[in-house]
Amino acid sequence: MGSSARKKKEKQKDFQKPKYKVGKAKAKPSNFTDTSFQSRSIVMGKQSLSDLAPDTVTQFKHNLSLASSSKSDKQRRDALSYLTNQLSTEPPVNPVGTNNILTKLLPLISDNSTPARKQLLTLLQTLPGDEVGRHADQAILYVRAGMTHLSADISNDALGVMEWLLDVAADELVSCAGGWVKTLDTFCAMMGWAPRISKGGWSSGARVTLRAKDAATQARQISALAKMLQAGLAPVDSDDEGEDDDSDDMDSLYRVPRDPKSFDYLNLSSGSRNDEEQMYASREERQQVFKSRFYDSISQGADEAIKVGGLTGRAASALRKALTDGMTDFEEASAIDSKALLDLW
Repeated sequence: MGSSARKKKEKQKDFQKPKYKVGKAKAKPSNFTDTSFQSRSIVMGKQSLSDLAPDTVTQFKHNLSLASSSKSDKQRRDALSYLTNQLSTEPPVNPVGTNNILTKLLPLISDNSTPARKQLLTLLQTLPGDEVGRHADQAILYVRAGMTHLSADISNDALGVMEWLLDVAADELVSCAGGWVKTLDTFCAMMGWAPRISKGGWSSGARVTLRAKDAATQARQISALAKMLQAGLAPVDSDDEGEDDDSDDMDSLYRVPRDPKSFDYLNLSSGSRNDEEQMYASREERQQVFKSRFYDSISQGADEAIKVGGLTGRAASALRKALTDGMTDFEEASAIDSKALLDLW
């Protein structure tokens, strides 16, 4: 090609190129990445590369921290699932102890995530019952808060935790500080059976609950209440008493108590006595306070629920039986004492 032809072709290319740009440039997409730069090296952040995975104790503590403090609902549920698997193995893997697990996870009873609450109940059911009983006073605080929650779902799931606590530590629950009176108050508030306590000539009637309850939920609440009354008011089986009654009496007098809260009933470290926070260790004490504060309202509520029939009626029949078995001998003893006083007078 001659020089003249080459020059002519270059002139044609220059003529085809636009010399001026009119208007705004085309907008770049939101995920645009500028790749026009050039670099001779790639600098990485501080990283630790190791072929050794974290040990079981470290992983357990890490997941326990995630379950109790993570902002992600899915992350809390997954961490609880990991802890459940570790506690379900044989032998169970629990490097932090039952007390630390309960302290960290009991606030999740009122968690906003339903899957997390369901997984929490599954985890609690893997804990040994004898160790849970030592911390019944701590657990019942969060259970009562969940049972009276404004959310119906949280209240129902907290009732499941209450049923678990009654299964594994019923005796410790009804005898701990606040475990009897305050828990019965919570049941009455949740079911709309307000206790009738006369104060200054005024008595509170049964109030209507704020949210509607279906038959299954109400039957479940009544069944849980019946189970608690059975634990607190049931007569002691004579077969459970040993033949060496004299030795048992001597042990109770001279043996050093093993319970860390053996002398709480003396109220040595607190101020004025609060009936709701008081410990009712004996059946007679629980019968007395139950008769004076709860018997009338719960008895009336059970009679009304029996008339409904169905699931609610069957659960109320079990509640009525628990009332009869637990309070018959107390009423008979009260009648005998009244008759004896009249005879003396």
